[in-house]
Amino acid sequence: MKFMPSGGQTAPGPEAQFTGSVYIDGIRVPDSQSAIGCAHVRFTPGARTAWHTHPKGQTLYVTDGIGLVARRGGDVQEIRPGDVVYIEPGEEHWHGATPDRFMAHVAMQEADENGQVVTWLDHVTDAEYGQR
Repeated sequence: MKFMPSGGQTAPGPEAQFTGSVYIDGIRVPDSQSAIGCAHVRFTPGARTAWHTHPKGQTLYVTDGIGLVARRGGDVQEIRPGDVVYIEPGEEHWHGATPDRFMAHVAMQEADENGQVVTWLDHVTDAEYGQR
């Protein structure tokens, strides 16, 4: 068993990868013992990720608020606390808060053989975000 006491700092989501104010608390970074990466991510109203993919897929567990998730070419879907969303490997997608509510989720993804967990793409446009 390995115990890691709390002590990390909340980091703002980089503008290159997010629209709006997003705050990230790292939980686990892939290492030699496990390829799993995990973070608790908080989105302010209207905030969202850019389009992105994960080489080994991603699981989202919504912890608070009301959010949105969509895959490229698909409909925008509302997500709520307790919902679990699995994104397939290589599937282009985005996720974030609704325009008028905060949303938080735990994001879990596995690193590939090169240690990569995500590939960031273009920003989600207001038109893509608003299509519900």
